Order: sequence, then C-alpha cells, then structure tokens
Amino acid sequence: MFEIFLAGGILMWPILACSLLVIAISVERYWTLNPAKIAPKTLLAQVWSWIKNNQLDATKLRELKQSSSLGQILAAGLSNSKHGREVMKDSVQEAASQVIHELERYVNILGTIANIAPLLGLLGTVFGMIQVFNSIMVQGTGNTGVLAGGISVALYTTAAGLIVAIPAMIAHRFFQRRIDSIVVTMEEEAIKLVDALHSDRRVDVKLV
Repeated sequence: MFEIFLAGGILMWPILACSLLVIAISVERYWTLNPAKIAPKTLLAQVWSWIKNNQLDATKLRELKQSSSLGQILAAGLSNSKHGREVMKDSVQEAASQVIHELERYVNILGTIANIAPLLGLLGTVFGMIQVFNSIMVQGTGNTGVLAGGISVALYTTAAGLIVAIPAMIAHRFFQRRIDSIVVTMEEEAIKLVDALHSDRRVDVKLV
C-alpha cells in the first residue's frame, strides 16, 4: 500500500491530508452535533415551569443560556420579552443565526474537499500521463508492459481522489441534513415560547 502511495506522485500527499481532515471533522462534528445536547426536548417545558412559578430571574437566564444552543436562543428571547413580540422574535432570530453559524463550523470544509479531491487526483493523473508519453518519446512503444504499468501508476491519484471525495460528500450531506433538522426543532421551540408569552403573560427579566 505504501508503495502504491509513493508511486502516485507528489499529489498523493495533499490527497492524504484531505483524507485526514475528513476523518477529523467527521468525528468532531458527529460528537458535537448531538440533537439531545443542542436542543433538549424537555428544555422548553422547564423554562415554562420557571415562568409559571415566577422563578425566572437573571441567574436562571444565565443558566439557560449556558445549558445548550437552544437555551441560548430562548434566553435571548426572554431577555427582550418585555419589548413586545416583534422585538422578541428579532432577538431569537439574531441568536439563532449565531447558533447556526457554530453548528455549520467545519461542515463546508467537507464539501470543499469533496470537490477538490477528484481534481487533485485528475491533476496527478495528467502529470503521470505526461511522464508516460515522455517515456514513449525516448524509448518508443515497443515495451507495452512498461507503458501499461506507467499508465496504471498514473491513475493511482485519480482513484485516491475519488476514495477521499466520496466519503467527504456523504459526510457533508449527512451533517447538513442533521443541522437542518436541529434548526427546525429549535425554531419550533422558540416560536412556541414567543406565542405562549404574548398570548398569556409577559416576562420582564433582564439578562445580565
């Protein structure tokens, strides 16, 4: 395997670096993008219980903000609830934008690798084919075995690029779908809180 890697030429090294990035990002994002940690299902019920029991204060809001990404969004809305529905919604949307940016961290790199890895492989193959044709110019076409071997070596980088690109594309789409699902859940929970507060009672608490 190591001999095949070396035979692929210098462009096998950036392809290898891309493969290591795909593995590292996939492991990190799989661990980080845990729906149960980002948007706990019982969090809204807990917040509403605090509101109904008049337990929601600055300390609770700090605790809520630090608990999870959904908690950060809900805390932003609650801290501006006294200013009306529209202001509260704007606060929720601003906090949600920051949360989504954090969720999407590194995911776009997977998409970039999925696009450039095959190009690196193709470029390596082009360089290899140039070397093969240079050999033909020098030695002629009499030794077909050498030529076939040279062409197969030239194709190593294309194969390597595809081997990296395919998992990168799968991982990118997987994590993007997971992020979309989490975002929808957070939006639903935030809208429920806004509707509940401004159809029932208001909460006048400042986040400090």
